[in-house]
Amino acid sequence: MKAENKKNMGAALKRLIAYILRKYKWQCLLVALCILVSTVANIGGTLFMRNLIDDYILPFVNQVQPDLTPLLRALFVMAAVYYIGVFCTWAYNFIMIYVSQGMLKTVRDDLFRHMERLPIRYFDTKSHGDIMSIYTNDTDTLRQVISQSIPQMLSAVITIVGVFFSMLVLSRPLTLITVVMVICMVFATKTISSKSGYYFVKQQTDVGNLNGYIEEMMEGQKVVKVFCHEDACIQDFRCLNGKLRDSANNANRYASILMPVLGNLGYVSYAVIAMVGACLSIFGGHMTLGTLASFLQFSRSFNQPISQLSQQLNSIIMAIAGAERIFGLLDEEPEKDSGYVKLVNARYDEKGNLAEVPDRTGVWAWKHYHKADNTTTYQPMQGDVVFDHVDFGYTNGKTVLHDIEIFARPGQKVAFVGATGAGKTTITNLLNRFYDIQDGKIRYDGININKIRKEDLRHSLGIVLQDTHLFTGTVMDNIRYGKLDATEEEVIQAAKLANAHEFIMKLSDGYQTVLKGSGSSLSQGQRQLLAIARVAVADPPVLVLDEATSSIDTRTEKIVQDGMDRLMKGRTVFVIAHRLSTIKNSDVIMVLDHGRIVERGNHESLLAKKGMYYQLYTGKLEQE
Repeated sequence: MKAENKKNMGAALKRLIAYILRKYKWQCLLVALCILVSTVANIGGTLFMRNLIDDYILPFVNQVQPDLTPLLRALFVMAAVYYIGVFCTWAYNFIMIYVSQGMLKTVRDDLFRHMERLPIRYFDTKSHGDIMSIYTNDTDTLRQVISQSIPQMLSAVITIVGVFFSMLVLSRPLTLITVVMVICMVFATKTISSKSGYYFVKQQTDVGNLNGYIEEMMEGQKVVKVFCHEDACIQDFRCLNGKLRDSANNANRYASILMPVLGNLGYVSYAVIAMVGACLSIFGGHMTLGTLASFLQFSRSFNQPISQLSQQLNSIIMAIAGAERIFGLLDEEPEKDSGYVKLVNARYDEKGNLAEVPDRTGVWAWKHYHKADNTTTYQPMQGDVVFDHVDFGYTNGKTVLHDIEIFARPGQKVAFVGATGAGKTTITNLLNRFYDIQDGKIRYDGININKIRKEDLRHSLGIVLQDTHLFTGTVMDNIRYGKLDATEEEVIQAAKLANAHEFIMKLSDGYQTVLKGSGSSLSQGQRQLLAIARVAVADPPVLVLDEATSSIDTRTEKIVQDGMDRLMKGRTVFVIAHRLSTIKNSDVIMVLDHGRIVERGNHESLLAKKGMYYQLYTGKLEQE
């Protein structure tokens, strides 16, 4: 693995441990104590083996009627020591199950909380399946490393240190032989794990890419079938799946080689120590049988944690790769909001002054807090929107909107028309600050929208998007999404306003019908009607209709348009429409072409100019 990757993985491991300790510090300290006691018990039992053989077993060899009481007492003490070790091992494993599952919940909670604060730009540039892989595959790799790998690593480190000093006490020559063999094992581990680590990291990336492709194909399955693209999709899937197979194959191949190599080196070490120890015992007389037996047990205990570390190393590398992706999402810069102006419900008092009230009154006000003199003022919300020489580009160096000037007076209906890609939807995305402009200003009732809190800005806007999304839940819940505290009567009234009540009542359970899969059981037009009802129940001061009737048939469109006209009454409305017949009654019509406003005026004046609007309108009439 490259030095930079090792550095990143080391930083990710430290951060992961700090992340765990932040919430489970005391549990982790208890686990460490249990591991320490368990390890000391095992080492103490192995050391006691020397005394057991030399002081209690060998003296009885030549006795006719030996007194076994001391031996039984010693065995009881030894059993008690091992029992303490077993209990501590069970205790820390039990605690780590609680910690690992709790940690996964915490990680997913933090991920989702942070994801909800990310700007729209992040989701526009990332595969949704890859993001889902972070929630599922990457977080699941943490479970094993938290519940097994980290405790085993800590146990292995304590065991290695304790056993090393115990072996020094028993025999320095044999300890030297053990250290040499361990160096060989470490070298083998480093060589092989560097290969497997690279492929385990690549495997996590390939899993994310594959999940992203599957999610994309599931969403676009109708399009795939319409264009008979199944074979091409299968080939693309095989290519991505093949990459995952190759990376997983290489990762597991090197991982599978590691354990047999370390195991054989361990057997060689055991055999060499046994031969040298036997020679020292027979010819040198410097080592008793009990000491040799105890040392051989220690040599196994010394090699075993090294093998455990090597075995867990691959899981740790994979988990760290997943942790890097998790922390990568958590490190994404959240949506910035430096606004301080709030939107509040208000009421005029007897003197004609605005006062903030907790209940919804239909009167809205902008609440300004002035730090200089610690005062608060209220400004009536009217819906006056101004775009003042606005330039915007999704990426640096590529401007898609040029010098946009718009003056939407309170209660006006402003329409945007133009060819696909002219920048109509982009303008509305700037109004609700899904994206921030590069140059110019956008003012809302004379207030720069950068000074308005995004949450309040978006509360003041009711938006019906071209792509309708319904959530899993009842029809009632989906409409109530626009106003969570709406009563059933308010929901039904909003549905009637959007002309959705009639078809809702024909559903199996009416308003309590459960929708799944973004309402796939409904027609596109029905889903759009529910989206319009959702905005109607919110009753916002300003409306943005992005192709709101694009999926509704001509007969239904007239009925819905009447309801929309009632909804739009007294509000500032921005309308994007390809059906120019739906915007003829607009106060102002903006004609966009390649990110510029090339014409503006009402329906009659634009037709009289016989410019681009005239061409669009007459072309539409010819098509109709």
